[in-house]
Amino acid sequence: MNKSIELLAPAKDSATAIAAIKCGADAVYIGPQRFGAREDAGNSIDSIKQTVDFAHQYYAKVYATVNTLLFDNELPIAEKLINQLYEAAIDGLIIQDAGLLELDLPPLPLIASTQMNNSTPEIVKFRQDVGFSRVILARELTLEQIKKIRSQTSIELECFIHGSLCVGQSGQCYMSYAIGGRSGNRGQCAQPCRRLYSLKDNTGKVIIENKYLLSLKDLNLSEHLEDLIDAGVTSFKIEGRLKDISYVINTVGFYRRKLDEILTKKNLLKSSSGEISLNFEPNLQKSFNRGYTDYGLKKRNSKFGSIDTPKSKGEFIGTVKGVGKDYFTLESRIPLRNADGICFFDADGNLSGTVINRVDNGKIYSQKIFNITQGQKIYRNFDYEFDRKLSSNPAQRKIDISIALEEINQKLIVSAKDQDGNEAAVEIIADKQPAEKKEAARQTIITQLSKMGNTIFKCSRVEIKTKDDYFLPVSKLNNARRELIEKLIAVRETNRPRASGKILKNSTRFPKTQLSYLGNISNKKAEAFYRRHGVEKIEPAAEINRVADMSGRLVMTTKYCLREELGLCTGKNPKKPAEPIILTDEDGRGYSIKFLCGNCGMEIVGES
Repeated sequence: MNKSIELLAPAKDSATAIAAIKCGADAVYIGPQRFGAREDAGNSIDSIKQTVDFAHQYYAKVYATVNTLLFDNELPIAEKLINQLYEAAIDGLIIQDAGLLELDLPPLPLIASTQMNNSTPEIVKFRQDVGFSRVILARELTLEQIKKIRSQTSIELECFIHGSLCVGQSGQCYMSYAIGGRSGNRGQCAQPCRRLYSLKDNTGKVIIENKYLLSLKDLNLSEHLEDLIDAGVTSFKIEGRLKDISYVINTVGFYRRKLDEILTKKNLLKSSSGEISLNFEPNLQKSFNRGYTDYGLKKRNSKFGSIDTPKSKGEFIGTVKGVGKDYFTLESRIPLRNADGICFFDADGNLSGTVINRVDNGKIYSQKIFNITQGQKIYRNFDYEFDRKLSSNPAQRKIDISIALEEINQKLIVSAKDQDGNEAAVEIIADKQPAEKKEAARQTIITQLSKMGNTIFKCSRVEIKTKDDYFLPVSKLNNARRELIEKLIAVRETNRPRASGKILKNSTRFPKTQLSYLGNISNKKAEAFYRRHGVEKIEPAAEINRVADMSGRLVMTTKYCLREELGLCTGKNPKKPAEPIILTDEDGRGYSIKFLCGNCGMEIVGES
């Protein structure tokens, strides 16, 4: 049996989820009203059920995110919520808190959130052995590390391929909590990595001032999908449960096309049904991005950062050639249009922007002109015409069926078979009157039986296998077609692939015998889980005291290295690591940075 590959899309709400599925997503992930790692992207059970019902028509899946750390008093609420999600027929549950594995959960496939720091073969094997169906790999892993995990496990591997990057290791960032008590592991990250910082050496000398030193570019692994498939990844995840619907439509459309080419080449299958027709040309440069990086998947590239701005610049358009009183001109082959949004760096190095009012004979008239200067690079961060296409019926998704009209035991039977092998048949109750105009009668039958209207189907073939050509009233044909489609939909639902999961309450040893606050254990059930699995010494999660005191403690470990980013690397000798430096935020808080020379990366310690 051919391996199936899943394209997994984010959905902040039901409308976004449905749009993603129409554009080719094999699955979506969506958050309920509580306990999702994006607190501002919650949905009611009814809304999630609406998403599930739509997705299942195409054999697409819906995963719910209950992936925050939980306190003791929240566990019963979470348990009730998970049972409601099970009743809504979700296909899997993404979790972070191991305490949930000690509850009486319904038989849902469990997916280990990237917040569980799934970064080594030993950790991933442990998740497999205690009953997880899938792990979401840590974003900072290299291709070789993924291959190593695959070689020692058989669990499903899910991998981020596009979207915003956390600078801190997955599930191991406490900076937001340290600053103001908003825990990323509780879905409340205040995004300190998108703030201004300055850098000083150990003598107090300023190295760089007022830059977004912890802001990373966005992930884009579109050129590495085949490598990841070969490495054993079967689910490809787009980040962005806070992103707007246009972003999701464009990115899903782009990756659907890329993956389909690869699946055809490698004789693999996508994990859902239906053929996608896009009414726009996907272009990742036209959606929110801070510039792109492959985050050193195959070869380390020091330029991971977007230190000039944490905002989206969009696509480069051209350079300002001249500036008039109320217009400017560009050296560019890409035309700007009315209502386009543009941005540029002003004289102070700040990202500024304006909107195009009109374009006339090469002269571009914008709402603001005073800070546009000759030689500036202009970017388009909102393409009005492109966005208009995305807002108006951007895609159709149809399941191909073939229909046959046969004469069986003197009865006229019309049957349908879809691309997944599902079949249904109904009888046409009509007099078998031989047609006087046989060709016209045949064409009427073909025309009426192949009309799929606004159903999920398209009919690519109608075969007539009767002994004679009969005259059949249009009304009879239409009634039979409607009944046939209803029956086929029912058969599809009956035959829809379903997966179940089971927590394995065993005594498999956890790879460590001690866990600090980095283990993120925030309730008694999680503590009991790890003790049962051989952990002898456990420190509570940083959030357990509800007091954000991380003075002198590790608040972030990163793959990213500021010395490399700024061209200051003095070598990769682990025996002689670079001297620590001080990172200071715009409010004057100081953090000590220790460099992980050799492997590359940093440890950031909270102010003391």
